[in-house]
Amino acid sequence: MNKTADNIKKRTSSNDVFYTPIPLVRTHLDFIKTEVRAGDIILDGFFGTGNYFNLFDEYYPFCDYDYTEISLGKDFFKYNKPIDVIVSNPPYSILDKVLEKSVELKPKIISYLIALHNLTAKRIEYMNKNGYFLTKIKMLKVYDWFGMSAIVLFSKNGKNCIEFDRTVYK
Repeated sequence: MNKTADNIKKRTSSNDVFYTPIPLVRTHLDFIKTEVRAGDIILDGFFGTGNYFNLFDEYYPFCDYDYTEISLGKDFFKYNKPIDVIVSNPPYSILDKVLEKSVELKPKIISYLIALHNLTAKRIEYMNKNGYFLTKIKMLKVYDWFGMSAIVLFSKNGKNCIEFDRTVYK
């Protein structure tokens, strides 16, 4: 196991500030590009060093953008402006809270980079119950990050791209 992954597994408190490499941001923005429409308002909910936000104009010059970043005094959980798209790499340790706030903002698209093991049936069901469906998923590996990651796209339109069975078999 690499040192970073080993340190993550043995940590005593959450510290999930991992900045997204630019090539991975580009992959994520390409992944959702066909879903974004002219005039959409796009939110980078977890600005960090700006790797997502700073590429929005290149990928979506026909849109408006905003960001939140707690260290810059703009708290995602206090955000209340209308938006159409959320795209970001959120802190995994508070993913349920992030999904709840994302749903509350009512965008047409929610797309996050998350650890694959965080994509649970319970979370997919929560999103479905709130009118969002997992319409696209891309699994990938990031050097020095623990486990596999996934780019997920939850959309107001469509249906889940995967099936899951919550039956407990004996």
